[in-house]
Amino acid sequence: MPLPPRWLRRILIAPGVVLLAFLLVTTLPVWLFIAAAASPLVPGYLRPLRVLWMACVYLVWDAAALMALFGLWVASGFGWKIQSPRFQRAHYVLTGWFLKILFWQARWTLRLRIDIVGTDPDTALPGRPELVLCRHAGPGDSFILIHALVNWFDREPRIVLKDTLQWDPAVDVLLNRLPNRFVAPGREPGETMTEQIRHLATGLDDDDVFVIFPEGGNFTPRRRLRAIERLRSRGLEQMAVRAEAMRHVLAPQPGGLLAALEAAPEAGIIFVAHTGLDRMLTVTDVWRELPMDKRIVMRFWSVPAEEVPTERQERIDWLYDWWARIDEWIEANRVSDDRG
Repeated sequence: MPLPPRWLRRILIAPGVVLLAFLLVTTLPVWLFIAAAASPLVPGYLRPLRVLWMACVYLVWDAAALMALFGLWVASGFGWKIQSPRFQRAHYVLTGWFLKILFWQARWTLRLRIDIVGTDPDTALPGRPELVLCRHAGPGDSFILIHALVNWFDREPRIVLKDTLQWDPAVDVLLNRLPNRFVAPGREPGETMTEQIRHLATGLDDDDVFVIFPEGGNFTPRRRLRAIERLRSRGLEQMAVRAEAMRHVLAPQPGGLLAALEAAPEAGIIFVAHTGLDRMLTVTDVWRELPMDKRIVMRFWSVPAEEVPTERQERIDWLYDWWARIDEWIEANRVSDDRG
């Protein structure tokens, strides 16, 4: 379904979410009673009740974020100073607060635990911008990564995201006010995606991080095979062979990294891997795995700017080397994650 124009999202979808949250809260006892009655009939400890509660929390969270964003819009002179450094910072602070609330509820309701292991000591080192390259697998991993960057490392992310995420009204309003890019692969009428990435990565300051997902989408076995076939169709046999050797990640697309490095040569690089959401590939998988009762493990590797190769092909090979390392790390941590 095509994304509605922005004006329609603002005057129809966003107020509709606030109204729906109000109606849900006022009728919540009825829904809780129904979910509690259904819980003994559904496998999993209180699954319907816990899933309903988390859905309610997310809807109210979305509505509260929209009202807070409306307040910032009014305070900025009805949008007049919304792009000023003061209000940009206020939006990042608001992002941190709301992500803390969301993950506090996820820990309490879904028993979701996020652990960072083996983080390089300079991952949070202030004084330099960073380019963050993360694997993409499972629902919510973008939220988890941004939560870590904002609340644990006190960074201000710039993110390249799929345009379909703008169906979420709070995400739509918040991230369109900050220096981010929503892209529709293959459907951009103006700038190419590479040009958008280059522009977004330009002018990073000391506490900025530029976030991209080189795989271009969530990992699935079918997408992995399609990515390998695409490389072969382009005559990139060596890259296809390397991609075949990686079992848990998609072949990385180097265009975004090359454009970002060109725009921000002074930036360090942070590679991010995670495991714990790997089995949640489809809607059926998500329902089967809920309530999660999961431990998500994240690993950060930090590379100083001076260690990044300078030639184009060297950078592509270097990216594939790192993605192979991430694939090995996922394989090594899947066993401990499944037991945990």
